[in-house]
Amino acid sequence: MKKLFKHKFKKLGDRPPRWIVRSFYIGSLSIIIFALSIYIYALVLGAPPLTTIQNTIYYSQDGTKIGEELGVVNRYWVDLEEINPTLIDATLQAEDQNFHSHHGFDLKRILAAVLVNIKTGSMKEGASTITQQYARNLYLSHEKTWSRKIKEAFYTIRLEIFYSKDELLEGYLNTIYYGHGAYGIETASQYFFEKESSDLTLAEATLLAGIPNSPSYYSPINHYDQAKERQQHILSLLAEEEMITEQTAFLTEREDLQINSELPTTSDSIAPYFQDIVLAEMEAILEKESDVIRTSGYHVYTTLDETHQEKLDQTAASQISESSALQIGGIAMDPSTGAITGLIGGKNYSESPYNRAVQAKRMVGSTFKPFLYYSALTNGYTAATTLMSKPTTFVLADGSSYQPSNYNGYYADKPVTLAQALAVSDNIYAVKTNIFLTPKRLIDTTRTFGITSELEAVPSLALGTASISVKEMVTAYSMLANGGNSLSPHTIEKITDSKGKVVYQRPKQVKEQVLDPQQTFILNQLMTGMFNPSLNGYMHVTGESIVDQLHHTYAGKSGTTETDSWMIGYSPQLVMGVWTGYDDNRTIDKTIEQQAAKQIWADFMEGVHTNLPVENFEVPAGIVAAYIDPTIGELATPYCENKQLMYFVEGTVPEHYCSVHRPEG
Repeated sequence: MKKLFKHKFKKLGDRPPRWIVRSFYIGSLSIIIFALSIYIYALVLGAPPLTTIQNTIYYSQDGTKIGEELGVVNRYWVDLEEINPTLIDATLQAEDQNFHSHHGFDLKRILAAVLVNIKTGSMKEGASTITQQYARNLYLSHEKTWSRKIKEAFYTIRLEIFYSKDELLEGYLNTIYYGHGAYGIETASQYFFEKESSDLTLAEATLLAGIPNSPSYYSPINHYDQAKERQQHILSLLAEEEMITEQTAFLTEREDLQINSELPTTSDSIAPYFQDIVLAEMEAILEKESDVIRTSGYHVYTTLDETHQEKLDQTAASQISESSALQIGGIAMDPSTGAITGLIGGKNYSESPYNRAVQAKRMVGSTFKPFLYYSALTNGYTAATTLMSKPTTFVLADGSSYQPSNYNGYYADKPVTLAQALAVSDNIYAVKTNIFLTPKRLIDTTRTFGITSELEAVPSLALGTASISVKEMVTAYSMLANGGNSLSPHTIEKITDSKGKVVYQRPKQVKEQVLDPQQTFILNQLMTGMFNPSLNGYMHVTGESIVDQLHHTYAGKSGTTETDSWMIGYSPQLVMGVWTGYDDNRTIDKTIEQQAAKQIWADFMEGVHTNLPVENFEVPAGIVAAYIDPTIGELATPYCENKQLMYFVEGTVPEHYCSVHRPEG
């Protein structure tokens, strides 16, 4: 080496300075010492375990197991000898062509990737070997940080030292992620093609081999053309290595494969829609990707009440025909905590995992009116405030006109009270109130209730022309049920790791009074009116069809549009909201389907309240009660046929007695 340096410098007419030679030797020695130190340290630590991947398990409120994530389980582990050799060859060509010759790192690929990244100014080009990927899957997250890369390199060295190439390849093929919840080649083979991996054809094997590079991008279910392009690349590599002929590659890439698209569910699971929400909440809490969470062996203690869930599933199945395309979204919530105790996102999870209780936003109809009337109560209205109910054309500020109508064209043709207008869902009263208060003020009020969906400041907003999710609506109604306190909807109470160590404990909620407690109480009492037939008049109260089935006191509101049916109601102990409709927004024509939401709600609430103690809404200070004639809005007299006990903030009770109902003569 010294002669080489002298030779080069002589050509330049110079001798190498001694410090350069010395620095070269010192640098080389340092690298050797560092490498030996890493190797010795890896030997001292011993072999890293290969069985760290475990299924995450979900539990209900009482600690009963309700589901387990599909991941790498023993019955899907296959020995290397049992895996289709073609699949092994295809995987090696796709992921790591020099697997059997390198010692964990492919230096040529690393250098090539570095050059590409320098040219493109990005970090997209990777050069991970199968051993590196296996190390990452077993021990680390998928975040792109230097600390993770250093740890990955160290685990790669340890794996290469203590395990044979066959052991590493077998472990890799049994743990790599193929998308759609499928971990390991046997799980993927049975999921995508419904056959064992040993029975895969060349076309099927090469298609699967291309997925792990990017499970979402190369999903043959979601992106079949992209998966076929990846397959074509792998077939060309096999042909170049003379593992198959050019003709075989040509014919194979033109095969049209039948892919199974039925989504996997959790094994022996209860409430699969609920478990999806739990997984999404875990991603936010733990700041990890779902595929990592699924196989980290977590024990998740949820808010699910099995009694509530079973009753919700049962009532939905009994009210919606299996042959009908009508869909459902429903949530039960504890208003004191925001805990979701039951959830249904559709008729059949295996047919459609789309969660209509959380993901869908549908037109809410008259279930929006409680927000309007809360705003009205806080701006001078009382339960006895009267407005004229008759066909009305509203001329708007921009010169346009708006003419809402009541159900089936029924009008009182005289003033009606807020109490009766809410009970029978009078649209004229609602629009007049919205225009008086202004739509902007109504929107501001909904934000106080936690509604974040986009709302248009128009007069028709009072009638629920906005599209909002079931989860948002149930959360907002829960604030009424708990007396006006803020709350955060949630499904998780505690998470432990596989060894029982607590990694998350939901903090104790600090109640914050957001709504006016007096007006909240008054609105709760007004919302019991939909179940009170004595408020019938020019229209029937909207809950009359289910009144005979109810044996507890509830507050609530229904909502109906041509395409959506809603019912949201509550007691102080529980809130439940349900939506029914068609995914394609077609009109709900059948009477039995128009009534499904109310009937499901009634069956559920009566079922779960059977063993609950009777509780009334807490009366805040400053509330007084008086008997009012609900058709007039004045204090009732002995001559009034209909007297209703109504509640007022002290000082706002009507001052005059009924001037209409008098003794004869």
